[in-house]
Amino acid sequence: MPKWILAAPSIFWYLAFFVVPIAFIVIYSFGLKDNTQRIPVDLSHPTLQNYRDAFSDTFFTTFKATIRIAILATVLTVLIGFPVSYFIAFKVRERWRAVLLALVIVPSFTSFLIRTVAWRIPLAPKGTLSTWLQDWGVIDGPIRLLETRTAVQIAIVYNYLGFMILPLFVALDRIEGVLREASKDLGAGRIRTFMQVTLPLAGPGIAAGILLTFIPMCGDYVTATVLGGAKGNMIGAMIDSEFKGAQNWPRGSAIAVLMILAVLLILGVSALLVLGVQRGLRWRRRIVLEPQPGLP
Repeated sequence: MPKWILAAPSIFWYLAFFVVPIAFIVIYSFGLKDNTQRIPVDLSHPTLQNYRDAFSDTFFTTFKATIRIAILATVLTVLIGFPVSYFIAFKVRERWRAVLLALVIVPSFTSFLIRTVAWRIPLAPKGTLSTWLQDWGVIDGPIRLLETRTAVQIAIVYNYLGFMILPLFVALDRIEGVLREASKDLGAGRIRTFMQVTLPLAGPGIAAGILLTFIPMCGDYVTATVLGGAKGNMIGAMIDSEFKGAQNWPRGSAIAVLMILAVLLILGVSALLVLGVQRGLRWRRRIVLEPQPGLP
């Protein structure tokens, strides 16, 4: 029996439910809108007009807003999730780790839509949070966060924070304590040990967390639809409106293809920058450690 046969179910699943749908999206993007058909796409005369239509001011404005929200949200999930993961991995007794990790996972047991809609309660102008802040004298009038980009930013960080904490915890938990202790025994302080031992070894967890958060954030449309309104619109909501509202599958497919390419480009450039920084640090370390000619 060939070894690859064991992976056949996952390969079939990947092809049937990922590669094939993406291929249909790419094909539809070259068609024309035709509401007379069951699938409103006419492929008899392939065209690039949908891509020309996608390069509009509205698209670029929404695209920039989406990328800005996704990048900022990813950075915030790292800044919030890393201390939480570090605390669970190194500062909590083993018997309490499962409890804290369960608290991180429990919100995911609830529907994504329900968790997003729930944010309308504290962010409402006449909600409990707004009333408390006014009673305490923090603000003079009701908060105006609903139907704004700020509301989308807050909710999207909350919805995807768990996807950052879990891979970070796994990476930190695998770091052997003797490595950190050896660094301290050799004279390194806490900050230097963290920067030169803990952080590099947690790199794979950070990369996995970024992939698990940034990619779905770029395609998120529920958060933008429920909390963003016109001011907090994102590409996912625009694609959804093209497919469901305007019934323009070809243009929606073209926008989706452009978004996929943009996300891959951003991830590729980020990976090259990280590799460049790593090589630069190795080259600098090699120069420092190598003996210089003419020196004892």
